Amino acid sequence: MKSLRPAFTIIEILISVIIISFGIIFVLQIHSDNHEQIVYISERNKHSLQDSLYLSTNILRHHKDNKTAYSIIERHMKVKELKSREILKKNARDIYIPEEIRIIPPPETPGPTAIVNEVKLKDKHSSIYWHFKIQSF
Repeated sequence: MKSLRPAFTIIEILISVIIISFGIIFVLQIHSDNHEQIVYISERNKHSLQDSLYLSTNILRHHKDNKTAYSIIERHMKVKELKSREILKKNARDIYIPEEIRIIPPPETPGPTAIVNEVKLKDKHSSIYWHFKIQSF
């Protein structure tokens, strides 16, 4: 006579499937939250490269303007290729520059004086940059 070997019951299998399902749901939720953050950070990194086109010293005169990358760099570079020029013209940012900050050392203390300007480039992925100019030592 054959002896029966022990096996899992249907209830044990269903409970293990439910536990595994909850674990998978939790992992997928964490993945979707991280995915949104990863997409945002990668888009910010792409825009930071484009923002570098706006960060010349001339940017300080464009307070509350909407400028294209081409209008900012055309004084400094000649872009002869038509396709490159069109790409630069499509890249536009709203520029906002708050009041400048003067950094002055305390009286009777030697040290440099400087002017600091905050440069805000507003778009879907806005950025803030700082422009420092040392005046004297």
